[in-house]
Amino acid sequence: MGIYLPEKVLTNLDLEKMVETSDEWITTRTGIKERRIAAEEQVTSDLGVAAARQALDRAGLKPEDIDLILVATNSPDTLFPSTACWIQKKLGTREMPAFDLQAGCTGVLYGLIVAEGLILSGVCRRVLLIGVDILSKITNWEDRTTCVLFGDGAGAFILEESADDSGLLSHFWGADGSLGELLILPGGGTLHPASEQTVKEKMHYIHMKGNDVFKHAVKRMGESIIEALKSAGLDKHQVDFLIPHQANLRIIDAIGERLDLDPEKVVVNVDRYGNMSVATIPVALYELQEEGKLQPGKIVAMVAFGAGFTWASAVYRW
Repeated sequence: MGIYLPEKVLTNLDLEKMVETSDEWITTRTGIKERRIAAEEQVTSDLGVAAARQALDRAGLKPEDIDLILVATNSPDTLFPSTACWIQKKLGTREMPAFDLQAGCTGVLYGLIVAEGLILSGVCRRVLLIGVDILSKITNWEDRTTCVLFGDGAGAFILEESADDSGLLSHFWGADGSLGELLILPGGGTLHPASEQTVKEKMHYIHMKGNDVFKHAVKRMGESIIEALKSAGLDKHQVDFLIPHQANLRIIDAIGERLDLDPEKVVVNVDRYGNMSVATIPVALYELQEEGKLQPGKIVAMVAFGAGFTWASAVYRW
């Protein structure tokens, strides 16, 4: 695994100087105290390639040892070419396939499920899966209801078939496109092509109906993780660590309560990084390993929810 977190830290006190808000308001409603913000000259592929290089170094591999570059992102460098192709260029490799996967904040778990299928079918031996977003560049910094939520970051996994009983045990995923307008970046596609009008109406920024998203996120994430555990033949009390998508502390607490888990088993980093979208789960898993908490045999459950709406969960034996 590898991660990359931008150097710049934006605190709630900093936000108090930018919009009408307060540290107390943000903390009470979201649990967030600070977030990382990419430098002006950094693009999404820069963060992704930094995480990828760390993962390669830790695995003792070279870029040419990878069979596929799969990038989950909602903030690509360009609509095309894909961010995966830009990362391939920066890694200095050619020929291997590379593509992006877009599934909102659920993207990295969708990517994990796709990678599993490619590896077990024999199409790929080794997959580089990257979850990376620079949400700060698609955030309306005049909208106090959304700008306090998001941060930037990247995480990378190098995945291959397990030689023992560790690895991905089960997964569950789904989507409901009928609710897509509740969390959307409306401008820039064929629905609302870029124009003077879309810029004036700030359609190139994230638009979200927070209360609706909260309700659906708690319901779908709870259902998803229960189904994945059932498929793995495990009881919820056998989970050693739950890594929920880090969107909001209230959502995280609600999922933990629904599963009746000891709070110490529920991983939280939203206070330090905000919502990094597809990077939240990779960064949390990386930090668990760095803290020495992932001994062999530990059961890690991961669950996410995002624009689409999409949701997914995965159960992993370390």
